[in-house]
Amino acid sequence: MAVQAGGLGRSGVRGMSSAAALPRSAPAVQPRPRMDSAPAIARRRARTAVRAGRQANRVGILLGAIAIVFVLGFFSLAQTVQVSTTAVDIDRLTNQQAGLQGQRQQVISDLNRLGGASAIRKLGIDLGLDQLGDPLIVPAR
Repeated sequence: MAVQAGGLGRSGVRGMSSAAALPRSAPAVQPRPRMDSAPAIARRRARTAVRAGRQANRVGILLGAIAIVFVLGFFSLAQTVQVSTTAVDIDRLTNQQAGLQGQRQQVISDLNRLGGASAIRKLGIDLGLDQLGDPLIVPAR
């Protein structure tokens, strides 16, 4: 009888097992000797799934492709929106620059018009001032 080392039997008591050790016998099937005269058959190199008659799951590949197309489309949309926003900003700034250029030209025109002698004389007359007469020379004492 064989002794089970440190194992518990069905009864929970340590000790000898009721199983008897069997002698080892030779394998039931003996391999046939190989004949060297037979030609070797070429091995198939197909994938295991194909040999087994199974097909790959295409749903996962299809979902992955759809996700990639969606991400690329979203990226393209984001770029288009950003370009449109930039174009609107450029148009707004161009219009603002044109308005400021017009104001600048108006101020320069007003300064040139109002800075001349005739405009100053007219403004003085409008305010009640009159042109000076001949200078009065006072003799020294």
